[in-house]
Amino acid sequence: MIRQILGVTIGYTIFVISSIFLFKFSEVNPHEEASKLFMVWTFVYGCIFSFISGLVTQLIAKTKNLKVNYVLFIIIAGFAAFSLFKSGGSSWTQLLAIFVFAPISVLGGLFWVKRSKV
Repeated sequence: MIRQILGVTIGYTIFVISSIFLFKFSEVNPHEEASKLFMVWTFVYGCIFSFISGLVTQLIAKTKNLKVNYVLFIIIAGFAAFSLFKSGGSSWTQLLAIFVFAPISVLGGLFWVKRSKV
């Protein structure tokens, strides 16, 4: 159980820190409009780190199912939904987190589970 909690915590931390890193160093406000090129870059970058966060969650938890990844999904989507309803301005980053990044974190876990069975 401790491994599962630790896995989800570290997986979410990877997702959050990578997001903070992207927006701090690009000097783009995530709650304002951005260029289409930056939005595409955010999509690709977010997909990569969401996949990694799901994979690391599974790697640490060492489970044979995706329950920990579903928890990670709920946390990512939940915080994004909370932010969506609480913040003003543009909501493109929250929508990406809910509809793209959270599901891709499950795919990262699925990749690890399938890889481990071979």
